[in-house]
Amino acid sequence: MKILKILTPALFFFLGTLAAQPIYDESKVPAYELPDLLTSDGGQSIEDQSDWMDIRRPEILQKFSDFVYGSYPLNIVQTEVSRVDVATEALDGVAIRKQITIHFVHEGDTADMSVLIYLPKADPNPTPIFFGLNFYGNHTIHVDSGIDITDHYVRNNNDLHIFNNRATEGSRGLRAHRWPVELILERGYGLATIYYGDLDPDYDDNFENGIHGILVDQRRRHELAFSGISAWAAGLSVAMDYFETDQDIDHDRVSLLGHSRLGKAALWAGAMDQRFAIVISNNSGCGGAALSRRKYGETVRQINERFPHWFCKRFHNFNDKENELPVDQHMLLALLAPRPVYVASAEDDRWADPRGEYISLVHAGPTYELFGFDVIENHELPATNERRWSGQMGYHIRSGPHDITTWDWEQYLDFADVHLGQRELKR
Repeated sequence: MKILKILTPALFFFLGTLAAQPIYDESKVPAYELPDLLTSDGGQSIEDQSDWMDIRRPEILQKFSDFVYGSYPLNIVQTEVSRVDVATEALDGVAIRKQITIHFVHEGDTADMSVLIYLPKADPNPTPIFFGLNFYGNHTIHVDSGIDITDHYVRNNNDLHIFNNRATEGSRGLRAHRWPVELILERGYGLATIYYGDLDPDYDDNFENGIHGILVDQRRRHELAFSGISAWAAGLSVAMDYFETDQDIDHDRVSLLGHSRLGKAALWAGAMDQRFAIVISNNSGCGGAALSRRKYGETVRQINERFPHWFCKRFHNFNDKENELPVDQHMLLALLAPRPVYVASAEDDRWADPRGEYISLVHAGPTYELFGFDVIENHELPATNERRWSGQMGYHIRSGPHDITTWDWEQYLDFADVHLGQRELKR
């Protein structure tokens, strides 16, 4: 069993004070030219779905792997389910609660993750689910006393009752405002979540812990590919493997959602793994939905200096050199085609560059047009708290700060209703 090595994470947060002040003036956004979505590396014009799927999509996917997010070598790691705990009378009898333990195994070393699942008890049919990573442990998404408290490393936060980087009973339900479980169940969906610290503890530890930590014999070979985001995304795909075996889950209708850095991970997992039916980015910002070349709010340099472990090492070569990147984030969103994609921003979250998130979605449009879908073409942001949908694309900018709210969830539930055939949208 891999033993977790505890390091103090605070130091890398202070690195932010060394970074340049962010641009919050739209007039100071530098001139830039985005890489062409529909011209291959060999100069071929991409003219139809087959050209995209067979030629251009693999090229772009490889570039993101090589220069931005890295990868996790699941091909050499075994995974196995070791525990399935089912409670049939959860949440006062309206839900089924499952807790699944999945092990990553390589050369005798193991690491584990726990998947928490809620399903509406009233519906005997396989249930479509929303699925995403959480920040402080599965037990923080609801006050349900039956949820296991994580025993993995947790980042210190005074309001979360976390001591010595370990969660306590006092932290139960303290992020419930981000996970409206009852609402999701009432709308006919299930919810699945994983604590992201099960996969990578989210501090710069030279990848000695989490699921990277079992790859000691592969460390030199995969050094450039290791990243926190690659580990988080790998966990999402492994959980999807489990969903395909669970007869209570409609694995063809899994909506993948992520907020902030976990929105970056959701986008990358959705790009790599086409089994996710819908992909939703909530305030994912730099390295997520926002265009890097705009250099508005958080920049490539700033994110790499604050969080050097999030992205692969080659991404650091583009600090202050965004125009030299072989990709930009509209290309990541394009990799989700033809599946529905939703990008959401918050009005006060200028650090994440709401306009950059929105324009990125607009510039992903040509790929969706190859599949015959209408796209969002208007380059002006919609009004605050009004959603803009077209074809397979959805967007809104919500009033308020960097967060995920019940109002956000209501839009995502409506979007899933339309695209997954749950019911007609109520106007």
